[in-house]
Amino acid sequence: MLRILSRRERAGGDAGPPTRRVSHPTVTLSGMNDIPAPLLALARGQRGHVTRWQAHDHGVSDRRLRVWIAHGIADRTGANTVRFAGAPAGAIADLWGLMLDVGGDAWASGPTAAALHGFDGFALRPPFHVTIARGRSVTRLGHRIHTTAVLPLIDRCVAGELPCTSAARTLIDLARSESAERLTIAYDSGLRDGRFNESLVHRRIVALREKGRFGIPKLLRVIDGCEIVRGGHSWLEREFLRLVAAAGLPRPDTQVVLGRAGDRKVRVDFRFPGTPVVVEVLGYRFHRSPSELRRDAQRMNRLVLDGFRPMQFTYEQVVDEPAVMITGVADALSVSNDDRFRRCG
Repeated sequence: MLRILSRRERAGGDAGPPTRRVSHPTVTLSGMNDIPAPLLALARGQRGHVTRWQAHDHGVSDRRLRVWIAHGIADRTGANTVRFAGAPAGAIADLWGLMLDVGGDAWASGPTAAALHGFDGFALRPPFHVTIARGRSVTRLGHRIHTTAVLPLIDRCVAGELPCTSAARTLIDLARSESAERLTIAYDSGLRDGRFNESLVHRRIVALREKGRFGIPKLLRVIDGCEIVRGGHSWLEREFLRLVAAAGLPRPDTQVVLGRAGDRKVRVDFRFPGTPVVVEVLGYRFHRSPSELRRDAQRMNRLVLDGFRPMQFTYEQVVDEPAVMITGVADALSVSNDDRFRRCG
């Protein structure tokens, strides 16, 4: 329970008579009795903090707040906040104070949100990172205040009883400043603890990469590296197989070698048995080097010359336009079956 300590208790001395009063020309303080009960209840739910505006709503003037501060009933914790004496201290309480002090629409973000979500390697400590709506001019000494033009509902949540960016959005934001090693740890721990799944992360990457967000290529390399370590196909390949199965299409063979182009094997992501249809999903990379483009052209030409019908789908198509992609595959399989029927006829 939140209990207001007298000045003597705060100094470590005898508490004195419980009914001792401190007089002031306009305000009489008598421990907790001078604080409106609704305001005290509000403070208990905010780690002992209240804002000036909350105090005003409960009939407490700025002058009265200053008297409380002068008599040790409360401590000023920000330009717009006080914390009552006896309230629990610690990093989470300090973050509460900062969020209330900033006011308005504000969300814990970056490393601060990572700590609230329990990502491995992130501890809740200053400087705290807070994101606010763009257009406000807010600075707080010792902390990082960021702005955003829009934060969709899918990118918001509550963690540690505080509004913060969602785990997936937090991971994407971390990519701007954290090393690949710390990003890998955050990604793996988020998956392990169920803070997000692979599908959600990829959907948010596609939505946010269009805005030119820094760090996404690094995050995609981290995800790609994690998949290699796990020894499985990429998420993109698994997602393609899931969509094919959901559409009732035949399951393709995976990672099939179909020939050679120069001194390299021509390996495709998927081949549908009994048909010339092969499919490749183009991975996470934004750009390909000239040498990679040349090799891809050689592979594609070889496949066509050998009688295959190659199809390619981008990362965005798999994630954002799965119905269009599946329709294209189904049409290719239908055409192949028609050709085979005509040859048999």
